[in-house]
Amino acid sequence: MSRLIVVSNRVALPRQAAAGGLASALQAALREHGGLWFGWSGKLAAETAAEVHRLRDGMVDYATVDLSRADHADFYLGFANGALWPILHYRPDLVDYQRSHLAGYLRVNEIFADRLRQLIAPDDVIWVHDYHLIPLAAMLRKRGVRNRIGFFLHTPLPAAGLLIALPNHRELLETLASYDLIGVHAARDLRALEDYFLHEAGATMRRDGRMRSANGRLFRAAAFPISIDTDGIAEMARAALSNREIGQLRDSLEGRLLIIGVDRLDYSKGLPQRFQAYARLLEREPALHRHITFLQIAPPSRGAVREYRQIRRELERSAGHINGKYAAPDWAPVRYINKSFPHRLLTGYYRSARVGLVTPLRDGMNLVAKEYVACQDPNDPGVLVLSRFAGAAEELTDALLVNPADTEEVADALQRALDMPLAERRQRWNAMMTVLQKHDITAWRVAFLQALGR
Repeated sequence: MSRLIVVSNRVALPRQAAAGGLASALQAALREHGGLWFGWSGKLAAETAAEVHRLRDGMVDYATVDLSRADHADFYLGFANGALWPILHYRPDLVDYQRSHLAGYLRVNEIFADRLRQLIAPDDVIWVHDYHLIPLAAMLRKRGVRNRIGFFLHTPLPAAGLLIALPNHRELLETLASYDLIGVHAARDLRALEDYFLHEAGATMRRDGRMRSANGRLFRAAAFPISIDTDGIAEMARAALSNREIGQLRDSLEGRLLIIGVDRLDYSKGLPQRFQAYARLLEREPALHRHITFLQIAPPSRGAVREYRQIRRELERSAGHINGKYAAPDWAPVRYINKSFPHRLLTGYYRSARVGLVTPLRDGMNLVAKEYVACQDPNDPGVLVLSRFAGAAEELTDALLVNPADTEEVADALQRALDMPLAERRQRWNAMMTVLQKHDITAWRVAFLQALGR
């Protein structure tokens, strides 16, 4: 295969401790084919530098650029996360649109296109990732790039009727037609994309499944559900049982059943509604008092954004209220933690939990749901309670699927999960694990690259 170029907002440099599943998958693809990873260095400078920093590790090159504080503020904090993120997660009420932010977003994409153009060979295949870089292909095309370019959106995609609430939506979203292949997580995201192009952007659908844009360009869109390193994570969870911290958690439970949630602190994750549902369970079922514990890990993110500070204060109040009302001297019903943990520890925490509570209001996929399943003890697996609005719900149909906004429904599912017989827990876990072993992270990236190659 030709050399692969991966482009993303941030670059996972070799030997970085925080590299996650997606980074590992992309690094594996680059090592397999030989390639280049291009993006922002993560560093802020007085001015956006013309210099590209280069690093080589085996068959993989890394190329990064520094951004000025002003460019980063407009591009990342302003438009990408102040306007695009909320609209993509069905929250038009939180959109903070400013023309200067859009101008900064387009400016940084132009900078990326200028720097990247110098690094592209004629037969390279380019794979661009996520909402930060939607117009990048169009800008590369203007610079004469004729290579195959694919794009993958890692967020949900709302229906066309909601997308058009974004000011200047056509200026931005129609540039997606410059890609040869657009990948999304779920069938509903694909329907939304096709609906937008066919009914808002003047595209037509051909018999071969490709779309023809209003300017005549042919492109294809398809669903490629992202996944995890299923076997690797299962092994990590088994190994974590010998870890001292996992032993301390289990000892502290004193035989109580653990409910676990692990989410970045974000309004899309449905955390206030989750706390309300747990409180409702305790109110309805006094017999569960002292017999269950809810551990919510929520590392803070984007602390400079007002909505994120508000949700943190709301959750702190909610956790305090629940503990104040129901706790005993030897039992706290909620353990709410605002910090991150190493992945190896999280897998052990997942394996120790009878219930995995994953209830985002909207999520492109949600890999926590998949990791929780992969981490379970096959002989005594836990139960996944999953929002039907997470992309993972299209694959993990043997989870207990809920509407996260329905407090009673989530409380019912929690009670059912806690009471579920072992035979049913095993049956549900086996069905979900079969899906995850067949459709793992390697299958995801191979499927996308093969489709782009065609």
